[in-house]
Amino acid sequence: MSIIKQNVSRIMNLVASSCNQVHRLSTEVCPIVVTKNRSQDEVQEMYDLGFRHFAENRVEKLLERQEQFPQEDIIWHLIGPLQKRKVKQVINHIDLFHALDRLSIMSEIDKRLEQPLDCLLEINVSGEETKHGFSPEEAFSAYKESKQYEKIHVAGLMTMAPFEASDEEIRFFFSRLAQLAKKIEEKEKLSQPLQLSMGMSGDFPIAIQCGATYIRIGTSWFETEEE
Repeated sequence: MSIIKQNVSRIMNLVASSCNQVHRLSTEVCPIVVTKNRSQDEVQEMYDLGFRHFAENRVEKLLERQEQFPQEDIIWHLIGPLQKRKVKQVINHIDLFHALDRLSIMSEIDKRLEQPLDCLLEINVSGEETKHGFSPEEAFSAYKESKQYEKIHVAGLMTMAPFEASDEEIRFFFSRLAQLAKKIEEKEKLSQPLQLSMGMSGDFPIAIQCGATYIRIGTSWFETEEE
C-alpha cells in the first residue's frame, strides 16, 4: 500500500471518529486536497482514490493545476487571498472562493463574474496582524454588504487558527466562527446553514468537532508523520 493510501485511510478514520464524538455524519464534512508543492503523480493518485475537491492558495498555481487536470468533475477551491489585479484571471475558473477578506474586492469580483459564485467570508477570529480577513465584529456587516452584489453568494465563513495555538485555543477560535455563523443565520433567517471552512492538517479533528463542513488538508495526505 502506498504512503498516500495509508494516509488517506488514517485521515478518513480520524474524520469519522471526530464526527462520531459530536454525533455528526461523516458525510457532513468535505475534505479538500490542498495540492501546494505536490507532484502531478501525487495529485493524480488522490484523484484516482476518488477525491474531487482540490485547492491551491495562489492564482498561478491553481491555473497550472487546471491545465494538468482538465477533468470536468473536479471542484476547484481557491483558498488564499486574491489581489484585485488577478481577479479576472481566475474568478471564472473556480467553484468556491474561501478568502473573501475585504469589502474593496467585492465589486471587482462581481464585475468580472460570468455567473454566480459561492464565496466564504474570511474571518480573522484570532486577531493576528499577519492574517487577512474581517474581524469577528465585522462579520455580520460584511455579510450584509455582500448582498448588494448579484453574483457573489456568501455561502459561509472561513478561518485559520494560529500555528502555535494550543488545542484549547484552537477550539475557542473554531467555536467562535461557528457562533458567528449561527448569529448570521438567525439574523438573516437563512433557510440553509452557512458552510464553515476551518481546520488543516494539524487541527482538523478539532475543527470537525466544532462544526467544520470543509477541512483543508495538504501535507498529511502525502508525507509520513515523521516528515
